[in-house]
Amino acid sequence: MAESSIVVRPEPAGSPFYSAASRLQASGLVPAIAVFERAAAAVPIPQPPQPIVIADYGAADGMTSLLPVGAAIAVLRKRTRPEHSVLVAHTDRPDNDFSALFHVLENDPDSYLHKDKATFVSAVGRSFYRQIMPSNSVHLGWSAWAVDWLTQTPCSVEGRLQVAFTSDQAIRDAYAKQAARDWHEFVAFRGRELCPGGRLLVMTQALDEDGNGGLRQMMTAMLDALAEMAGAGALTGDELARMCIPTVARAEADFRAPFAPSGRFEGLEIEHLEIFDAEDRFWARYRIDNDAKAFGERWAGFARGSLFAAMTQALDGADTGQRVAEFCDALEKGVAERMAAAPEQTRIPLAHVVLYKRPKN
Repeated sequence: MAESSIVVRPEPAGSPFYSAASRLQASGLVPAIAVFERAAAAVPIPQPPQPIVIADYGAADGMTSLLPVGAAIAVLRKRTRPEHSVLVAHTDRPDNDFSALFHVLENDPDSYLHKDKATFVSAVGRSFYRQIMPSNSVHLGWSAWAVDWLTQTPCSVEGRLQVAFTSDQAIRDAYAKQAARDWHEFVAFRGRELCPGGRLLVMTQALDEDGNGGLRQMMTAMLDALAEMAGAGALTGDELARMCIPTVARAEADFRAPFAPSGRFEGLEIEHLEIFDAEDRFWARYRIDNDAKAFGERWAGFARGSLFAAMTQALDGADTGQRVAEFCDALEKGVAERMAAAPEQTRIPLAHVVLYKRPKN
């Protein structure tokens, strides 16, 4: 289960664009927190001085971790003494901006560190597609908007930007194969890390009942804006053809595949799985203020913070900041204009998957 080369995920955490992206990503947090609280109420509590360990897989800048982890700690405190230590390990790739993460943890008013004096924090700069915590050490795990990013790009999508927008079955099969392998690896290593009785909640993009992923209006606006930029000479045809956002949305069958046929894999089983439509918070805001320009700008800011970094890798001269900045500014403007021209609600199918490590006895 060797690690593959890791693609760029969002814009570096700590940038204003990433913070904007986090606000929409947080749209799935309200129902996720309720599920996470139930998991916290059920996991085993170790005897002091052994700490209760919470692992955050794919932490980025921590903005989608603060409220869930804080809620879980509050539930755990009802089951143990206030001086019993809690250790939260935030994990992400080595190139993550951990300075931004620790700044958020230290200064954000929602930080759990302000609310519980016996909670301590650490960070692990390694990919979660390998083992990154000691075996049988994690009592409670959290992962949001992370496992939908593939470890590597299987092949070009031939200018369609994302695999969901190509009809080429060979390309779709290659991405499905990579997505299956990545999910298999992620689950396998969490099976080693979770302690008996431990639980992990994964929140990620999903396919709806018709087999469609979400965010289609935004992705269409990006494709149209890129085509216009190529026509105006702002990028070459080769650059456009190389651009790829290597994300996937999974169906229920995809989540269950590693556990077939017995229902168990690496000691884990699926305790809870639901696919639902997350709230489009930008649409909700638009219905209040009727400000189409602001609506477009919010979606464009989300796109820039979450996705543009993956596309800039296809630019010739991407090592120069000026070329990247000009590209991102032009694409953000193009997306904002298109989203503002015809505001509509965006469907965002998400999945909650709770993995449970049943004790052997």
